[in-house]
Amino acid sequence: MDFNVRKLASDAGIFFSRAVQFTEEKLGQAEKTELDTHFENLLSRADCTKNWTEKIYRQTEVLLQPNPGSRIEEFLYEKLDRKVPPRATNGEILGQFMLEAAKEFGPGTPYGSTLIKVGDCQRRLGGAEREFLQTSSISFLTPLRNFLEGDWRTISKERRLLENRRLDLDACKARLKKAKAAEAKAACEGEAAPDFQETRPRNYVLSASASALWNEELDKAEHELRVAQTEFDRQAEVTRLLLEGISSTHVNHLRCLCEFVEAQTVYYNQCHKYMQELQRELGRRCPDSLEVNSHAVGSPTDPSAFLPLNSPSPDTDALQIEEVQPPASGTRKAKVLYAYDAGDSSELSLLADELITVYTVPGMDSDWLIGERGNQKGKVPVTYLELLS
Repeated sequence: MDFNVRKLASDAGIFFSRAVQFTEEKLGQAEKTELDTHFENLLSRADCTKNWTEKIYRQTEVLLQPNPGSRIEEFLYEKLDRKVPPRATNGEILGQFMLEAAKEFGPGTPYGSTLIKVGDCQRRLGGAEREFLQTSSISFLTPLRNFLEGDWRTISKERRLLENRRLDLDACKARLKKAKAAEAKAACEGEAAPDFQETRPRNYVLSASASALWNEELDKAEHELRVAQTEFDRQAEVTRLLLEGISSTHVNHLRCLCEFVEAQTVYYNQCHKYMQELQRELGRRCPDSLEVNSHAVGSPTDPSAFLPLNSPSPDTDALQIEEVQPPASGTRKAKVLYAYDAGDSSELSLLADELITVYTVPGMDSDWLIGERGNQKGKVPVTYLELLS
């Protein structure tokens, strides 16, 4: 216990001395050992690497997991050294909801069957997202975190030790300078002839004794300076080697960045493939919206790209409804599944569950039929009908 108290008192004294030295340097009252330009550049490069790596790491976390609550949960599991329980992605949850809704509405209905197709696609998109998150976490986030929590902490520790060694070195330089000044003053006083008429005839002896003491103090200060300089040089070399290792860190992070881009490419390619397959499957169920989207993407300057949903194509507009005559054969009955409001005078408004007569004419868009109800006649979308035998 006594030893611990003494050590604590010694450490407190050293800390106080360093604090005084640091304060005097800031106030310009003490000399400071400057590092060479190359070393300062290494320090600046290391700080820049740490700052930007931390920003990239944090923002990548937000990109991969936008929910802050989930990020906190993952952080706690990691600190507790426990495996994070599997969590469904938003796409998988949405897909599951759609599949359950399809069972309620009836998988044989147009809406129910479409929900099944879209829900299955959403689940596949969610699975691709999970694979992307896992791959990105392993190949990109983990190396960045290892640098911040491992290499950078080691560099910071060695830099603090180097700063302490520098403060000790500067303190030794100050003590040596003070000892030299006192020794020179004592030497000057010793050269003066003693005055034996004074009431204190021992002045000469005291001056000689003080000179010897300051010589001893000077030797001690020089020895402490040599030791402090050696420790400072050794610590500077260790810190320099660690700082030069930042170049290797950049090479490693470059490789991880390329893997992250590759994971993104695979993920988005999968999503594009799934959506193309879904678009082909829904081509005859949702023709209007898909047709408008294809116009908008393929030809931004095409006027048809700005047609509203359920708007017929220009070719259909050219068809005069008044001139259309029902064929001698080929008419069918159809049940209206959903209410539909006519977009223009060429179309026929529909009421849910009513029965109408439908037929097609040459040159007409396959996604539309001619519908008749009494004396009313007009184009009707196929997706709103259930054709009866």
